[in-house]
Amino acid sequence: MWTRESLCELAQEKLRDYLFIVVSNREPYIHTFSGRKITTQVPASGLTVALDPVMQACGGTWIAHGSGDADREVVDKDNKVGVPPDAPRYSLKRVWLSKEEERGYYYGFSNEALWPLCHVVYTRPVFDESDWNTYKKVNEIFAQSVLDEVGDRKAFVFIQDYHLALLSKLIKERNQNIITAQFWHIPWPNPEAFRICPWQQEILQGLLSNDLLGFHIRYHCNNFLDTVERAIKARVDRGKYEVTQGSRKTALRPFPISVDFEKISQDAQEEEVETEIEKLKNRLGLGNEMIGVGIDRIDYTKGIPDRLRAIDRFLAKNRRYWGKVVFIQVGVLSRIQIENYRKLKEEIDNLVEEINWKYRIGHWTPIVYLLGYESPLTLTALRRMANFCIVSSLHDGMNLVAKEFVASRFDEDGVLILSPFTGAARELTDALLVNPYATNHFAEAIKNALEMSKAQRRKRMKKMREVVRENNIYKWAADIISELVNFEFGA
Repeated sequence: MWTRESLCELAQEKLRDYLFIVVSNREPYIHTFSGRKITTQVPASGLTVALDPVMQACGGTWIAHGSGDADREVVDKDNKVGVPPDAPRYSLKRVWLSKEEERGYYYGFSNEALWPLCHVVYTRPVFDESDWNTYKKVNEIFAQSVLDEVGDRKAFVFIQDYHLALLSKLIKERNQNIITAQFWHIPWPNPEAFRICPWQQEILQGLLSNDLLGFHIRYHCNNFLDTVERAIKARVDRGKYEVTQGSRKTALRPFPISVDFEKISQDAQEEEVETEIEKLKNRLGLGNEMIGVGIDRIDYTKGIPDRLRAIDRFLAKNRRYWGKVVFIQVGVLSRIQIENYRKLKEEIDNLVEEINWKYRIGHWTPIVYLLGYESPLTLTALRRMANFCIVSSLHDGMNLVAKEFVASRFDEDGVLILSPFTGAARELTDALLVNPYATNHFAEAIKNALEMSKAQRRKRMKKMREVVRENNIYKWAADIISELVNFEFGA
């Protein structure tokens, strides 16, 4: 099994002569003011939570947008700060963006165009040329930061996600010796969906400037190859999963991302988690009810309204569970500047109010809605106290909430209700798989989760824990590093 130590050894062996640089929009640690005091937060981002242990193992520099209101206060003259704060293991280098740049690049093209384009959940993408121009400008800003960091040294630059689709090309135009890999953390749609993007060729050319391009599952790799064949002139080798343009080859590979299984499992066994569970029960007015949990960003891809409608249907069909089941939904506000997200928040608020009004008995309401940031300790406590966890994404790249729930359950108990439209469903086949669009089927799955025997719960959870333990975040990183070295050097 891959560990932090074995990944560190691999990185030192394979990349010993190279700078290791990760680039992403989101930073792994955010510094904010709390009164006059500066505090550190870990953002609600699967990407940063997954990559932080990799960087702690490998060292190097992580380049990201400095979004915290106190971020500038803690960096040095090179815009760097050591992280994690309590025991620094790598450097976080911050890129500064104006409000206009952030609006056009992040809220505009990234999340009103690319995000809905790649997540086929019937939200129409918005293609604004001004946003596209800002997106190109910000990719240039990130490229310059990378080039300044590398100088004349050899470097391996690991680019993250859809915010930086043009970055590799911009880097390679000025320094051909830099090795780049990019991981696309969201789905890649079929070519018919992607072809509506007015700038599809520029995006594809940017991504094909990488030496290695990774997706969560092979299905997304195949969609990408189909898109390339229809959109640009390139030679596609489906046997080798390679695309060739002139003398440049780009290898495509599926790399299912994961979590730090051992750390999550060990953290879940700490005494402070038991204390936090008792505090949560008091805070939320809970007694001996059975508990369900959902932990999500407030995003239309996560299927939260569909989940709430399934709970409504379950209660309507199973009156004996009134007063005996509580569903706790944690919702972290996200991209509230975008109208579709504001509408989603309003829809969720209304559904929670309506369902609680319909079924309220005395002090009991079926849904507890925790809107806002909750600490990692609180999230661990919620995963531990849950009888079942719902991950009902309408379309998702992987969804690490599912794997975090499994990793937390060292007691080998609890039931995972999982959408088949997540990458995680390819691995966690012992979850209760449920189509979030099929409300009656969804409601029946909730009933099955509550009534499943302890022996069956344990059998399923044990198998899922074995999968996540073996395919952990260190294996994900090791596979990418090994593949890149093999492809680049024929090792």
